[in-house]
Amino acid sequence: MSTTARGRTVRIRAFAAVVAAGLLLGACSFSEDPAASSGDGGSSSFSIAIGVDPDTFDPAGQTTTTVQNIVDYSVETLVKIEDGKVVGLLADTIQTSPDGLTIDLTLRKGVKFHDGTPFNAEAVVFNLKRITDPNLTVPLGAPFEVIKSVTAKDESSVQIVLNRPSPGFLSALSVTTAGMISPASVTADGNTNDNYQHPVGTGPYTFTDYVAGQSVKVTKFADYWGEKPYYDAVEFRVVPEAATRESLLLAGQVDMIILPPVSDIEALQNNSAVKVILGESDRSIFIALDNNDARLSNPRVRQALNYAVDKDAIIKSVLFGAAQPMDAPMASSLFGYCSTGTYPYDPDRARQMLAQAGVAGATFDLLTPSGRYVQDQQASEAVAGYLREVGLTVNVSTSDFPSFLARVNAAPSPNTVDMHLLGWAPAYLDADMQMQMFRKATHPPAGLGTAFYTDPKVEELLAQADTEVDQDARKQMYCDASKIIWDQAPWIFLWTQSFPVVHSTDVTGITTTPTEKFDAIHARPAS
Repeated sequence: MSTTARGRTVRIRAFAAVVAAGLLLGACSFSEDPAASSGDGGSSSFSIAIGVDPDTFDPAGQTTTTVQNIVDYSVETLVKIEDGKVVGLLADTIQTSPDGLTIDLTLRKGVKFHDGTPFNAEAVVFNLKRITDPNLTVPLGAPFEVIKSVTAKDESSVQIVLNRPSPGFLSALSVTTAGMISPASVTADGNTNDNYQHPVGTGPYTFTDYVAGQSVKVTKFADYWGEKPYYDAVEFRVVPEAATRESLLLAGQVDMIILPPVSDIEALQNNSAVKVILGESDRSIFIALDNNDARLSNPRVRQALNYAVDKDAIIKSVLFGAAQPMDAPMASSLFGYCSTGTYPYDPDRARQMLAQAGVAGATFDLLTPSGRYVQDQQASEAVAGYLREVGLTVNVSTSDFPSFLARVNAAPSPNTVDMHLLGWAPAYLDADMQMQMFRKATHPPAGLGTAFYTDPKVEELLAQADTEVDQDARKQMYCDASKIIWDQAPWIFLWTQSFPVVHSTDVTGITTTPTEKFDAIHARPAS
């Protein structure tokens, strides 16, 4: 139990809080480690309840912002995004050639990995070569395929040469995928290059323990090069049910939660014991349709499914207003966004189009995660209800998140599900990364284009945008591609969700980012 939560006054859901406290008796917990304290006055632990069980701790294998958040406590990148600009993190300076093909980095000196080995130019070369290794599965690796060579010029300087200009490359270096791990760690602690589950980075916390389905623990790194965090340890508790996460917070058993029950947000906002952050998010929520399926390969069928679903009603009644309907195949916060239209709720039109396409009365399977996105399972059930109203049979199933990802991020097979609810949040605010969802090169298992959609004109526009340095021209290319994608409807376009985070008022220093991450590394007691 977090020591910051003792004596907290509970003002709502008192009964649920008592139930949650009772549930804790059988839950896994970590014992306090006095040796971890660095003498900075830190408390024993800060605890966060999340909704999903991590599927991997390998930075290169990341697909999920929640898991990326955990990895970010231990693993750092060369650069970060600050006030919309790329600035150095492990890189001290960044210099790009006029033609955009050569990037020279000087590195921070005196930085060590958690295993005591030095962070240096050779480590950077190792990591960038690793995430471009065709034999390693890197789901978010597309932005790094432009790397032609990486060279250590000396102990603390690196030169990256690209095979073409790439406007989004520097931003991509800020993504967890490009996190720096100790080269020595790839063959230590049970790790292999293909199965790297004990991350060793340069971050403020070291990876300590993981109990599948229950919790992850990280411990303060005494030799951290930067601003040291307050807490000696951070525990991430895996709690798929939103109501249980809320109850744990109100019972003082955790300090912070993500994705509370959205129906309770107003009550939480009126509770002086907690603070609600409704963070901006670039996450698009959609139903990915298997474009390889004989029925769903017809754009008219996919359009009909969009007309069949009343997105506004679901946002109002299921999400309690915590989202905005999509009017393009990306969030409005991304560079390259332009409004491309709507699919108004029109069940009669949907029925007619389905009948004309010969799929009236068809049966589809819909897979959904639970606890990953705002009201994800409930929203999927609502979507299925609308599809049933236009004469379709829709079978909804759910699973834990690692199993869900394993199924949707697999090569086409008889096991490929007809439809699945998914959320996509680009790790940097550029259409370049959003559009990875609509490229053949990122069809599973190579990437997360899980609708298996491709179109020659879209591919051509995106290839042009890849090298276009004129930002106005590049923006127009993304807009033109968006219009084609919207018309062909590879997804049931749903909404862009908010990112609600709730924490105890006993702590401060917690924020969110527009890329749907929380920043609580430097959380500390409020007084």
